[in-house]
Amino acid sequence: MTRPLNREIFLVDTSVWINFFKGIETESSKFLIGNLNNIIIATCPTIVQEMLQGVTSNVSERIVKSHFDNLTKLHEDAYDMAVKAAELYRDLRTKGVTIRKSNDCLIAIYAMSNKLTLLHDDRDFQFIAQHSSLKVMSFNE
Repeated sequence: MTRPLNREIFLVDTSVWINFFKGIETESSKFLIGNLNNIIIATCPTIVQEMLQGVTSNVSERIVKSHFDNLTKLHEDAYDMAVKAAELYRDLRTKGVTIRKSNDCLIAIYAMSNKLTLLHDDRDFQFIAQHSSLKVMSFNE
């Protein structure tokens, strides 16, 4: 994947997209709205699946899908990513951290494998970042 010289690429988690589409203001959703023209937004199959399975109408599905069609798509070998996500999940468990949704480990692996910062509204990613190389957007700086 090639990067433009001065625009950072973010992987935006489902938790942020849900708030974005519902108009719920969080630090992450405000950052996303305020920087739509300044950053490159990436997505991965897991996030697309989570978003599309959560829509409640065909109209909503078309809106969400058309939005995601224009994002930078991360293409990795699904088998390798699943193995790495399982390894991350097990590693976290040995450190006393249990992630509530295993898909979060898969999303984290996409971010780490592509050296992207993850924009999220899900506390489990903070735990993952504390015990791995995952970079997450911080608003406390």
